[in-house]
Amino acid sequence: MDTLTDSGHSGEITWLGRVLDRNVTLRAETLAKVQATFDGLDGEFHGGPTRPACVRVKMLHPKGTEIRNTRQLSILSAEECALIAADIGVDVLNPEWLGASLVIKGIPDFTHIPPGSRLQTPDGTTITVDLENGPCNWPGKEIEADRPGHGQAFRKAAEHRRGITAWVERPGALAIGDTVKLFVPTQRGWQPE
Repeated sequence: MDTLTDSGHSGEITWLGRVLDRNVTLRAETLAKVQATFDGLDGEFHGGPTRPACVRVKMLHPKGTEIRNTRQLSILSAEECALIAADIGVDVLNPEWLGASLVIKGIPDFTHIPPGSRLQTPDGTTITVDLENGPCNWPGKEIEADRPGHGQAFRKAAEHRRGITAWVERPGALAIGDTVKLFVPTQRGWQPE
């Protein structure tokens, strides 16, 4: 019994990057290609098999508690980035400002693809979707540094458009121009009543 099905949607990686040291800056460096490992992207600050619990999971774990790292990657939609850019009054929303790992073009309603979905390249590199990435204030500070007067609008404009967090299920190379197919869980939505 298959637990995932081909959604019929695919996209293209239009940008790749990594955050080298989050303690210094959220700003990501741009890459043309990168190796995805079980620990995330080579050289990525957010990589590793575990991470300290943060505000995203404060309901479950005290801050700093070591937990499984399901936030190795931050993946954005090119289309949603364009909407955010228009709302905050900049021509282009630079993924570097957001600490992005990947930007993907072509998958509709990207921020809301179901948790547990998979993004897979033709060579088999597979990324598992964790959750929607809620907007925070840090990207606004990076935007403000390069486009004064526009950063404070980011958090509101990015609500439900901030992309997803994810982790590497199957290692392999990722490069600009790679196609990714979206596979979604076959499980129906939860109906507690």
